[in-house]
Amino acid sequence: MKSVLIINGPNLNLLGTRETAIYGQQTFEVYLEELKARFIGLSIDYKQSNDEAVLISFLHQANQDAIIINGGAYSHTSIALADAVKAINKTVIAVHISNTFIREDFRKTDYLAQAASGAIIGLGLAGYALAIEHLLDI
Repeated sequence: MKSVLIINGPNLNLLGTRETAIYGQQTFEVYLEELKARFIGLSIDYKQSNDEAVLISFLHQANQDAIIINGGAYSHTSIALADAVKAINKTVIAVHISNTFIREDFRKTDYLAQAASGAIIGLGLAGYALAIEHLLDI
């Protein structure tokens, strides 16, 4: 694997300031630079949108070897986003920063994780690095 695309969904542009007790105080942009420094030689691209249709387009247009996606709340509501994951011929790992299974009941259904090759849930930002490590191993 030479390249990975990380896609973050709604409200994840607010990491570092949004519900810091749940999501922490680090911005994703700072964390992304840490990932790039850790995985030298791997091309890591990043996209974020609060718009479901844009997220679907990101999936359809991806030319990277694999995708890591945190669909945010769309993970629990968007059958269209899950269908987009199923429609592309890519390994896709779903990531959630928080443990969605100990939060509100509606977060216990995860259409995106069901469509993905695997899911990493509740390990904070470290879930993205774990997803990359897995992708490099397969």
